[in-house]
Order: sequence, then C-alpha cells, then structure tokens
Amino acid sequence: MAVAFIPVRGGSKSIPSKNIKLFCGKPLVYWCAKALQDSKSIDTIVIATDSEVIKQTVLTFGFSKLVVYDRDPANAADTSSTEAVMLEYLAKVNLPAEKYFVLVQATSPFVTGTDFNNAFAVLKRKKADSLLTCVPYKRFFWNEDGTPVNYDFKNRPRRQDFKGELMENGSFYISTVGAVTEHKNRLSGKIAIYEMPEYTAFEIDEPDDWIIMERLFQKHVLKDAYSSPVTRHIKLFISDVDGVLTDAGMYYSESGDELKKFNTHDGMAFQLLRQAGVKTGIITTENTQIVARRAAKLKLDYVHQGKGFGSKLDIALEICKLEGISIDEVAYIGDDINCINLLSAAGVKACPNNATRGVKELPGILHLSKCGGDGAVREFVEWLFDNGFCKSTIPTELKQDKWAS
Repeated sequence: MAVAFIPVRGGSKSIPSKNIKLFCGKPLVYWCAKALQDSKSIDTIVIATDSEVIKQTVLTFGFSKLVVYDRDPANAADTSSTEAVMLEYLAKVNLPAEKYFVLVQATSPFVTGTDFNNAFAVLKRKKADSLLTCVPYKRFFWNEDGTPVNYDFKNRPRRQDFKGELMENGSFYISTVGAVTEHKNRLSGKIAIYEMPEYTAFEIDEPDDWIIMERLFQKHVLKDAYSSPVTRHIKLFISDVDGVLTDAGMYYSESGDELKKFNTHDGMAFQLLRQAGVKTGIITTENTQIVARRAAKLKLDYVHQGKGFGSKLDIALEICKLEGISIDEVAYIGDDINCINLLSAAGVKACPNNATRGVKELPGILHLSKCGGDGAVREFVEWLFDNGFCKSTIPTELKQDKWAS
C-alpha cells in the first residue's frame, strides 16, 4: 500500500484559485483525489496546501482516505519546488523507508484508480525503483540548425508507422519514502514508464488549457458516468426544497409564523429550463403554504408536498410515467438521506455543498460549490446547459461570471 501526496497551493496567478475552480462540475483537485480513493493500491491521500479555503473545500469531499497537511507557506511560493514540499512533509511524519510514495498533480485530472493499480503492476514487473507517467507523442522535432531530431525527412514515415517519442505528462510519479529522502527527487534508480492515452498529455496551466481539457474530460471520462444509451438530454428537472432551494434554516416570527429564505438566482434557473422545454418540479416531505406560493411563482409543472405520496423516487417515477420518459432523463438535486433513492436512480444528480455525507458519497453525484439557498440550483442548471444536457444554451447576457468562478 502507498501514501499519495497532492501538493496544491492557493497562489495560482494564471488561473485564480485553480485547484478548487470547478472543472466539469467539481473542484479540479477532486478528480485525482477521487481516483486515489478508488484505487486499491493507495491507503492514504495527503493534500498539502497553504490555503484555508482549499483545506475546507477538500474536506467536503468525504473521502475516507483523505487527510490535509498544512504546508509551510515558505514552500508555497511561486519559486518553490515540488520536491521541497515533499521533503518538508516526509521530515515531519514517520513513514517506513520502504513505503511507496506517490506524487500526484492536480493539474492532470484524467487519471483513474485503474491507472494507479496498473502502474504499480508495471513497477513491480520491471523491478524498478521508481516510475513516471508518459504519453506517446508522434511529432517531428527539429534542431535550430535545420537538422531533424527524430526522423529522416527524406523518408518521411506515415504517422501510423512512426513510433514517436514518450513525453512526460506529469500525471503521477511513484517512488519510496527512503528514495525520495535520500535522493531529494521524485525519481531515482531504475525508472519504469507507465503509458497513458495521448489525450492525457495536457496539463492545466493557462485559461485556454482549461477549455480544451474540459471538452476532452467530457468525452473520455464523463461519457460513461453521464451519458445514457437512450439520450443525453434531460426532460425533467426536480428539486428538493429545504436545504436546496432554502438554506435549511427554520425561521419564526414573533407571532409564530414560519418563514423560509429562497434565492432569486434559483428562480431564474427554473425559467431558463422552461425556455429550453424542460419540465420542472419539486418534491418535498414538508407541506407549507410558503412552498406552494413559491412554486406557483416559479410556474412549476409538478409540486408534491407532504409524506402521503410514497417515496420521492415513487413520485418521480409516477411523473415520468405521465410524461412518457424514463428516470434516465431526469435531473435531480437533493441534500439529505430521504433524497438518496431518487438521487441514485436519476440520470443526472447533484447536491449542494452543505449536503449530508451519505448524499455526497453517492457514485457519480455532482458536488456543487454553492450551498442550499445560496444559488446551488442555479449552479446545477448552468452546469447542465454548459455540458449539453439541455437542448438550448443560456443567452450570454443572462450568464453571471460568478457562477463559473
């Protein structure tokens, strides 16, 4: 078993807050942490950061293997090396010299749990001391003096016949605690290579990289998680109320009247869905006139309140029957244990940042950065539009920069 180490600092200048900026619906660092959580080869995930915001964000992931290490700010400057923070951490913990140490870079989100498992198999099969990830790179290179580096231009090979070069993609590196400490380097001794697909060659360093990589990620990674064999477009959007459309607070006036706080940005989200031809509804176990009035103002197609209608999943399935659609064509956002059955069945699922642990641990659920009552529904709806789950797009003039930041 191994300890995985992900260094993330809060001072990125090219893309502010890069490591926790939403990438395909989740903070960027979430994806490699999720891969490590899924890997049978990893027993501990250490996220080393100097940022309290990053720390609090990653702790919401709910991963059982994950711990946060508060790195020295001196090793989080623009000029600080990755090796410096690795050595800082190893100097402060007591790990066996023979224990495997895996350096993982958050800017390479394409990695999967299977990649880590397979890489360890390569390392052991080749009896190597360390390992790095590479991609095949079939490009022709030249020297400044006009001479070719890696091919004969007089006999230009076809791309399919050209072996090319192996290029380091920076996804992850495997060594041992003892080797890193002794050599002060992520690699040493006999080095093995684990090849990854060519699309993993990109790293996120500039804003343009972000755009390209989100599209590649949607195509190669999210295709299985969020694509239905029947359709990619949702036809029904359902939301819970308390803790999703509200902040889960219970407010009472002096006269005993119950009050709830809703968010106007969420109201616009339902309007955008309606304009795109998506039916909308809410399902809640509470039964109040406040919710009924809010639902009427939002012009929802379906409103189910109270506990007498069966489970939330039963109600959603009944609506699907009325609409002539499948549950795979439903997007649902919920936050607590009574939402789990419907969340598990829905084609696309999301939860606000303040959702309970059981909800956050559901496979394939989208973790939103906004809390209930703070625009979580709007964030989810904009994500659905941005990722092609609705047939039309949001007009540019209606988009708000803060939802993408």
